[in-house]
Amino acid sequence: MNLAALVDQDVAAAAPAENAGSMLRLLTCGSVDDGKSTLIGRLLWESGAVPDDQRAAVLAASKGRSNLNGEEIDFSLLLDGLQAEREQGITIDIAWRFFESQSRRYVIIDAPGHEQYTRNMATGASHADVAILLIDARHGAKRQTRRHAAICDLVGIRKVVLAVNKMDLIDYDEATFRRIESEFHEMVKSFGFEEVQAIPVAALTGDNVSGQSARMPWYDGPSLLDYLEGVEPAMEAVDAPFRFPVQTVLRHGDFRGYAGTVASGVIRPGDRILDARSGLAAHVKRIATMDGDRDEAAKGDAVAIELDAELDISRGAVLSEADDAPVNGDVVEARIVWVSEAPFDPEAGYLLLTNTDQVPVSSISISALIDFETLRSAPAHACTVNDIADCRILLGRPAAFDLFKDLPATGNFVLVSAIDGATVAGGVITFAQSGAATPENTFVLSRDLLARGLCSDLGDSPSDRAEFERRAQEAANLLRSVGVPVIIEI
Repeated sequence: MNLAALVDQDVAAAAPAENAGSMLRLLTCGSVDDGKSTLIGRLLWESGAVPDDQRAAVLAASKGRSNLNGEEIDFSLLLDGLQAEREQGITIDIAWRFFESQSRRYVIIDAPGHEQYTRNMATGASHADVAILLIDARHGAKRQTRRHAAICDLVGIRKVVLAVNKMDLIDYDEATFRRIESEFHEMVKSFGFEEVQAIPVAALTGDNVSGQSARMPWYDGPSLLDYLEGVEPAMEAVDAPFRFPVQTVLRHGDFRGYAGTVASGVIRPGDRILDARSGLAAHVKRIATMDGDRDEAAKGDAVAIELDAELDISRGAVLSEADDAPVNGDVVEARIVWVSEAPFDPEAGYLLLTNTDQVPVSSISISALIDFETLRSAPAHACTVNDIADCRILLGRPAAFDLFKDLPATGNFVLVSAIDGATVAGGVITFAQSGAATPENTFVLSRDLLARGLCSDLGDSPSDRAEFERRAQEAANLLRSVGVPVIIEI
């Protein structure tokens, strides 16, 4: 299981494989009523992706609707499929749509804007290559806009289109657009976005959606579709290390194969691989599939790997390159999005689920929350639904982890209740400790050490205690960034 499993998925998350190299997965997100469904509906309509019978149905359903600003078509009807969505004029569930241009294939993930459906938005974001983040030009960025930006960063989206929508309602004013563009760049400068393209659009009238707008001659950048035609989808590094989470062990006669899907990298017969949990190594003897043996297996391939030695490997193990293995850790630090209506309870029982492993959690401690007004971390000890938190997790036994920034496929997880299995959070690994840390091999940031130095100005009030923990975490992060193993004992 991974971060994309926050909810059961009834989606065609991958379009047909034969054209996968030219496929782009788009997420539309932002606050409620900022025009996400209308924008994508307009894009689908103008791209010719809407069949004639559906066009006729939308035209008929649009008659008499009061939110069209003089236009004849309510494009949001192409995306808002649930009856409740159409009645309320909002998106509730994720809508998946496919269309093709002359140069590439698109998967559009239309995410809900309401705060109570943040869980659904996080699920969709975990699949996307590019995020289209909408902002209503009349109101600027809202709290939910900032939350969605933070979730896009959390799940590893690196390219963002800032679509400043409803420009028709502000008379296509350049100064307003430039102000929103500048404020957004300042707001997300601490995030890992590699590319942010701001585009002024009017989804209802079609300005700058599929072609340049004559109403905004001051804007000389690409239209939305022009930008999407040229942007590169997220690609795995060509030298990404091999990772293979084992789903099950297959036995038939003398055959013993480890079945699963390659999460990253490439494997071939003769390669030496390692089980990160046990430290045992062997060579690949055979790569088997239902269609016969293969000479290699790459990311996304479902195969069974036979080794030249019988190792004690079961579901949950991660096979890797022998010289580039994941961390076998029982202490992890992570950033999570809390999706349960029940708030975090340090006394409750939780399980941590990776691709195929299920690990008991000994304890979880929250150190900070993202402040959605400033998008900065603020000291905290608790979190509730839709919060994004930094935390430290102690596990009941070691498990194989990569850092999300290095290998997203094996650097994410889901937290579930140990009582009923309900999903409570999804997260990404920012640090993993190899084995149980000890004072003999690790620098210990103790309370006494911090109180004598970095935190000597703090007292014993609740706010000072929270600041104490925040400084301890920051100091640990600085030490780890230069290769010093650290544990915090406060």
